[in-house]
Amino acid sequence: MNTALKNSNIQPVLHTERLVLRPFTPDDATLLSQLAGTKRVVDTTASIPFPYSPEQALKDILRFKDEFERGVGAWFAMALRETPERLIGCVLLKEIIRRDELAELGYWIDEAHGGKGYVTEAAREMLRFGFHDLGLNRIHACYMSKNPASGRILEKIGMKQEGHLRQAAKKWEQFEDLLVWAILKEEFK
Repeated sequence: MNTALKNSNIQPVLHTERLVLRPFTPDDATLLSQLAGTKRVVDTTASIPFPYSPEQALKDILRFKDEFERGVGAWFAMALRETPERLIGCVLLKEIIRRDELAELGYWIDEAHGGKGYVTEAAREMLRFGFHDLGLNRIHACYMSKNPASGRILEKIGMKQEGHLRQAAKKWEQFEDLLVWAILKEEFK
C-alpha cells in the first residue's frame, strides 16, 4: 500500500485525461438515486435496488466513506473535468481483502454519457490506483453475460476472462450467467 494512503483514511481525488474520480458526498444522493436507479443500470448490476431512493443513496454514500476508512472498499464518483461536482457514474474497488491483496472492480455510467470511453478510462485508473496506491496483486470483475459491453471494457483494460459461472446471479426473477475476468499486477501496463 502507498505510504500516504496507509497512514490516511482520507480518500484521494484522482484525475484522468477527461475525468475526475472523487469521493461521493451527501450532496450526490439525489442524483445518485436518479442515475443509478434507472432500470438500465439496475438491470446489469448486482447490488443496486429498484427503486433506488435518495435516502438509500445517502445511506450508501455513508457506507462508501466507512468502507474506505476501514480499507475494504473505494467507491469513486465519476465526473467530467469541466463539471467535477456533477456525477455521471461510479467506479469502484470493493471487497478488498488485504491478506490476499485483491479486490473486485465495478462500474456504471449514466446512459447519456455511455459509449464515449469514460468507463474504460475510469476503470484503467482504478487498476492503477489498486495496484500502485493500494498495493494489490489481483483485481477481478464479474458481469452478467447479457451485458457484453462490460466485457469489451474489461478486455480494453487488459483483463483476461477466467471463468463462466452459470446462473450465478438472480435478477428480476431470472437466473443470469456471470463472466469472471481478472488482471494481475505484473500484467498491468
